Amino acid sequence: MALLEYATPTVQAKGLVKKYGKILAVNDISFTISKGETIGLLGGNGAGKTTTIAMLLGLLLPTAGQIKIFGEDIEKGRNRVLSKMNFSSPYVDFPKRLSVVENLNVYARLYGLENVTAVINRVAQNMELEEFLQRPTGSLSAGQMTRVSLAKALLNDPELLLLDEPTASLDPDTGDTVRSHIENWKTEKGATILLASHNMNEVERLCSKVMVMAKGQIIDKGSPSELVDRYGRSSLEEVFLDIVRQEKINREN
Repeated sequence: MALLEYATPTVQAKGLVKKYGKILAVNDISFTISKGETIGLLGGNGAGKTTTIAMLLGLLLPTAGQIKIFGEDIEKGRNRVLSKMNFSSPYVDFPKRLSVVENLNVYARLYGLENVTAVINRVAQNMELEEFLQRPTGSLSAGQMTRVSLAKALLNDPELLLLDEPTASLDPDTGDTVRSHIENWKTEKGATILLASHNMNEVERLCSKVMVMAKGQIIDKGSPSELVDRYGRSSLEEVFLDIVRQEKINREN
């Protein structure tokens, strides 16, 4: 049984399609993410990254296709897998009148965690939030809110962590500290991560493989070094700019 569980991919997506009326946001994509991998999801604005993540979380139902998380069909077994997952995005708001510690307390209890105070203190220390815990969440800066979102995402030590621009608004020093913590936490827990980011240095540092999306499709995939070689560029940043600029030219034509 242990060997079977290890062989089962953490994420399996087959033929995913998502339409909003006549708009095709995600167009027949398939991919797998193995246990312990950190996979980057790249693409310009409107490429379909956030919609894909929302379907993996079960927040959006696919128009077509199937998603399995830990071997469970997400539509049928969502309640069984969500406790082992979490999500972070600086663009998702918390109740602004609640303090940081009150918000974290709510989420910790929703996940059914024990020793809630100790858990909150741990994640607050890791994200350097101790001095902000009693402040109303609505009074925080964008960078401080980003760290609160990451702290929330790590409360339950998820086996699958979905990150959408996890270090947006962070200064370089804090961003580096957060990335180091994510790396150390992933190694310690053996977690699986899907990272959507426009920070190519972050992707090169954290990800073993990347998937590139454009117009709702996965147009390329491979390790960061493989993509750099394939496009004849010196960095993943240059590869990303090539892809995004070509996509703009295609749309205009």
